[in-house]
Amino acid sequence: MSKKIWVHAEVADGKLLNVTFELLSKAHELAEALGKDTVVETTLLGSELEEEARRLAEWGAETVYLVDDPDLQMYSPVTYVPVLAGLATSHGPDIWLFGATAVGSTLGPAVAARLKTGMAAHCVDLRINEGGKLSAYVPSFGGKVIGEILCPDRTPQMASVKPAIFVKKDPVPVKGRIEKQDLSAWKGKLGTGTLKPVNVVRRPPQGMPLNEAEVVVCGGFGVGSRENWQLLEELARYLNGATACTRPPVDEGWSGEYCMVGTSGQSIRPKVYIGFGISGATHHICGMNEAGVVISVNRDEEAPIFQVSDFRVAADVNSILPLLIEAVRPKT
Repeated sequence: MSKKIWVHAEVADGKLLNVTFELLSKAHELAEALGKDTVVETTLLGSELEEEARRLAEWGAETVYLVDDPDLQMYSPVTYVPVLAGLATSHGPDIWLFGATAVGSTLGPAVAARLKTGMAAHCVDLRINEGGKLSAYVPSFGGKVIGEILCPDRTPQMASVKPAIFVKKDPVPVKGRIEKQDLSAWKGKLGTGTLKPVNVVRRPPQGMPLNEAEVVVCGGFGVGSRENWQLLEELARYLNGATACTRPPVDEGWSGEYCMVGTSGQSIRPKVYIGFGISGATHHICGMNEAGVVISVNRDEEAPIFQVSDFRVAADVNSILPLLIEAVRPKT
């Protein structure tokens, strides 16, 4: 009997999130480790998603379990949890992967609880161990320790992974199929109070999104002040990049939490990462160690960040930032 690895495909504004394809790439690696009889499949819930379902079938999902209904247009655990739990009960996946997004971080554990299984959250790596079980690796104690989490006695073995942890590789050529599921099959099991959108108010993100930027300018407590932080943002704009931060600038009110990189923030893989005043704590390194070129400025010559940097500048941030801005500022 073949084993099944599932990926829950998440959408926003009717389009698949990039983390879905990152997880599909990883799922195929895990399937290869488990053996040739292992299949990779996806679950997809929402409204008017047949085109996205075809993308999944063409990209590497051998089966796409599609539940397409107007009542699923807006995410609600009242509807999504029993439907996904019902699919798992009917089809018996061995491993199930979710994106550790705002939705996935609540949906995955709720489904796991319904199925009476465990879930490893915010993983930084997934492997198949010698016993053929999923080993999930999760940072703990501020990133100083990487713990191995196992769920050997229950299925599905579930895990969530943040966007940009894994690399989105080329599609795996499979002849995928779409298996449509009727929401009415679960109507009697759904709770009351299904969310229906009345109005949608969009708040555009400030600056370029971190996961789209090829250049990220990141600052730590060593930047020193809100005024200096504004210089950091100015440099990022001139480089057509995004501004990121560690935890202290958030606590100081210089930057928003949505800009934080690390185990409690986002994971990024820009082509160029430039860090200012960052000591290099492990929980931050976990979020940026896949960057292409790492440039660090810190007056402490022994700063741990220098150990993962391609270019190191042992100098005061306040003396370097104005010079860089002058060098890249458009000439009028």
